[in-house]
Amino acid sequence: MAKREYTVGVIGLGFGRSHIPAFQANGCRVVAVCQRHRGHAQEIANRYGVEGVFERWEDLLEKARPEIVVIATPPHLHKPIALAAFAQGAHVLCEKPIARTAEEGREILDAAARAGRTAMTNFNWRAPAAFQRFNQMVREGFLGRLLHAQVRWLGGRFVDESVPATWRMDPSQAGFGAMGDAGVHAIDFVRWNFGEIARVAAHASVTWPAKGNAEDVCQFIAELASGAQVSFTISRVARGANEQTLEAYGTTGALRYGLPRDLPRWWRGQLHATTGPNGAFQLVPAKAVVPRTAGDGELPDVIGKATIAPLVKAFLAGIRAKTSPSPSLEDGWRAQLVLDAVGRAAMTHTWQEVAAP
Repeated sequence: MAKREYTVGVIGLGFGRSHIPAFQANGCRVVAVCQRHRGHAQEIANRYGVEGVFERWEDLLEKARPEIVVIATPPHLHKPIALAAFAQGAHVLCEKPIARTAEEGREILDAAARAGRTAMTNFNWRAPAAFQRFNQMVREGFLGRLLHAQVRWLGGRFVDESVPATWRMDPSQAGFGAMGDAGVHAIDFVRWNFGEIARVAAHASVTWPAKGNAEDVCQFIAELASGAQVSFTISRVARGANEQTLEAYGTTGALRYGLPRDLPRWWRGQLHATTGPNGAFQLVPAKAVVPRTAGDGELPDVIGKATIAPLVKAFLAGIRAKTSPSPSLEDGWRAQLVLDAVGRAAMTHTWQEVAAP
């Protein structure tokens, strides 16, 4: 029996554009898109063969009534859209961070539970084949007991003073700056592989205060529930950088994962490993999880087909099974608890406990 064709509405067409090819690659019908600039929304709709175009998310929900709603707006809109979508009976795939605060995230999570809908967080950077292999090796015990790890997530999007201010620089809309853009992914990397973060100490800075006061750089250290320690460097003003790196060192082995963008089929990532105390790291082969054609098209298409499509596949399976697979909305909320603790630590210059779920 052929799988049912689900209808999808995508709200927010910045990064949200990448969700369209991801759902289409999984046999879904994207019936509507929404963006406040109608001309831009119409252009994207034409590109992907989407019939419905809306400027207001309320109109999309009311008139298109999709079975699945993708929320890819600034975070201050996540809660009202999610609550309305769940009340209407839709399943929700929400961009990260799922809210501006953990309190808002809890309201979204509770609404999903009341509605009995499948709800997931778009932690799409779990998807590269090399990172899937990293996770598998950790779970199989390759590292032994984790001693320490380092995460670097660097980009240069806002390094030039001439770049216009955006909502990402306004905490009232974004909640966080670089930590919301990228740091929450780094937190998910650590939680997914090594378990919960117990407490944090942090320092953050703003590069161009006249544009907004959301942090552009944040460096923090974390103690895991296991006792291992992790250091994080997050920046959106690292000139010339485009880096996602996780290094982990344990009692029996070490792993180094990266996503070098200068390699062919970069979306597969790269993994190296060693077991010797002073031995050289060796490349670890990783089985492809998406077809080679996932690399065709513009960057939003590549990101959608190579990194979001695998998550969408799990999302659709969750709808059929009436579950919310990981990365679930709860994963997004637990990452938000850590975000909030990092914000408090940076403000007070003290260690902060991560609130217990």
